[in-house]
Amino acid sequence: MINFRLIRHLWLFLAVAEEQHFGRAARRLDMSQPPLTEQIQALEQALKVKLFERSRRGAQLTPVGAAILPAVRKFADQLERLELAVREAVAGRSGVLTIGAISSAMVDVLPPLIERLKSGYPQLTVSVKEIDSSEAIPALEAGDIDLAFARLEGELGATIASLPLAQDRLAVALPREHAKAASPRIRLASLADEDFVMFSRQVSPVYFDSLVASCRANGFSPRILHEVRSVASQVAFVGCGQGIALVPASLKKLAPANVVLRPLKENLSVVTTAMAWTTARENPVVEAVIAEFGKIRAVGKVRKVRGDAIPETGDSAKFDHAASPRSRKTTKLQSISSHADTETTQDNAHRPPLN
Repeated sequence: MINFRLIRHLWLFLAVAEEQHFGRAARRLDMSQPPLTEQIQALEQALKVKLFERSRRGAQLTPVGAAILPAVRKFADQLERLELAVREAVAGRSGVLTIGAISSAMVDVLPPLIERLKSGYPQLTVSVKEIDSSEAIPALEAGDIDLAFARLEGELGATIASLPLAQDRLAVALPREHAKAASPRIRLASLADEDFVMFSRQVSPVYFDSLVASCRANGFSPRILHEVRSVASQVAFVGCGQGIALVPASLKKLAPANVVLRPLKENLSVVTTAMAWTTARENPVVEAVIAEFGKIRAVGKVRKVRGDAIPETGDSAKFDHAASPRSRKTTKLQSISSHADTETTQDNAHRPPLN
C-alpha cells in the first residue's frame, strides 16, 4: 500500500535539504514554517534518525541525511514523471518525448525538428531540457531523456548509437590586437607558445580530447589557462584578454568587436552536434526521427559548418505515425506539499493520507 504521508514528508525533506534553511524552504513550498518543521520532525521520528543539524544560520544535513538525499532526489523525479504522465493521459495526449540538448543545438537543430514532430505527432508533448555533452550518455542510459543532441563522437557504449549532424572547421579566436590577427590563415603549430581558453573536458570529454590531440599532432601540448562551459564563453574570455581559443568557425557571427576568428591552415573539423539514443529501449517516435535524419544524411542534405543540421524548411518529408513514446518530463509537484499546512493541525498519529 502506498504511504502517501511518507511521500509528502520526503518531498518536504528535499526542499529543506536543497534550500539549507527552513524559512526559505517554507516559502518555496508556499507554506508556513512551523508546519514544515513539525513534519520534518515527524519524518525523523518515523525513520528514527536525525536528518538535519539546526542552527541560526540554517539547516545542514547530517551524514544520514546526506546519504539518503540522492535516492530522495531520484524518487522525486520519478514522481514528477508519473504526475506528468497522468496529466497527459487526462488531456488526451499520447505521450512525452524528452530531448536533452546542448545550448547551441537548441538554437540551430531543435526548432525545425520540434516543428516537424508537432506536425507529424499532434498529440505528442515534446519536452526539452538543457544538458552538457558529458551528461548525454548517462541520461540516455538512465531513461531520463529519449534523444540527446550534443558534441559526441567515437564509441559511446554498448547500448548507445549516434549520428553526426553538423561539422565545422576549426578556427582560432584571437584578440584583435594580437600579432597574428592580421594573418589570413594561421598554422596550428605557430600557437605553441600561446595561452589557451579551452572548452571544459568535464562538459565534453571527446571534444576536449580531440582539440588537445590536434595540438599534439602538430608538435605541442596546449598551455590551458582556462576551461569554460561553452564555446561562446571561449570567445568571451578571448575578448577579456585571457588567451586564445580553438573554436568552430561558425562562431565568427558571435564574436565581439575586439575578437577576430582566423581559419587554420590545417583542415581540421569537429563534430559540433550529434544525435544519440539508446538501443536498449524501443520508442517508435525516436525510431522515426532516426530514420528521417538517416534519409537526409544519405542524400547529402545535412549542412556542414553554419550549424543547421535539420533539412531545409522546404522539405516536406513527414514522420511516420507510430505508437506513442513513454512519458518522461520534469515538472514541479507542488501538489504534494499543498496539503501540508492543513495536515499539521491534526495529531501526527492520526493524519489522513494525501488525497
